[in-house]
Amino acid sequence: MSEAEKTDAGKIDVPKPMKKSAARLAAVQALYQMDVAGTALNEIFAQFESHWLGQEVEGTQYPEADRRLFRDVVEGVLREQREIDPKVDEALSQGWPLRRVEAVLRACLRAGAYELMSRPDVPARVVIAEYVNVAGAFLDRDETGMVNAVLDSLARAARAEEFNRPGAA
Repeated sequence: MSEAEKTDAGKIDVPKPMKKSAARLAAVQALYQMDVAGTALNEIFAQFESHWLGQEVEGTQYPEADRRLFRDVVEGVLREQREIDPKVDEALSQGWPLRRVEAVLRACLRAGAYELMSRPDVPARVVIAEYVNVAGAFLDRDETGMVNAVLDSLARAARAEEFNRPGAA
């Protein structure tokens, strides 16, 4: 079989990196829903963990996600938002504050910024690549490029040591 193998129950056994990617995608969706619909945190967790993560919805099978990472990113963005937003504002083009950015793009930037600032266990380049991929699922090329540029700027400020090593680009 390929990377994902069927388990005895017939479900697909999702490799760990795919579970992390699915968690990041779900976290951005949850942050978007909270922002646009005002859904409360506990309700978001209940909805996503019982109806979305690893479930089939309207004929589409959603991959199992790393639920710990999903919760960490959503809770972390909410907890650290007062620190995250000014840093993202600073990294955005002048005159284009985060509050004026489209909600999905804002959720991607906040989630990526949270991981860059609070998850040193995840390499900066992995964080950037993951959220560029998430953005690509929802946004056009220009906005995906903006996610890349903003997160790269934040990463170089927050984790300069990762970029200053010999051989680092």
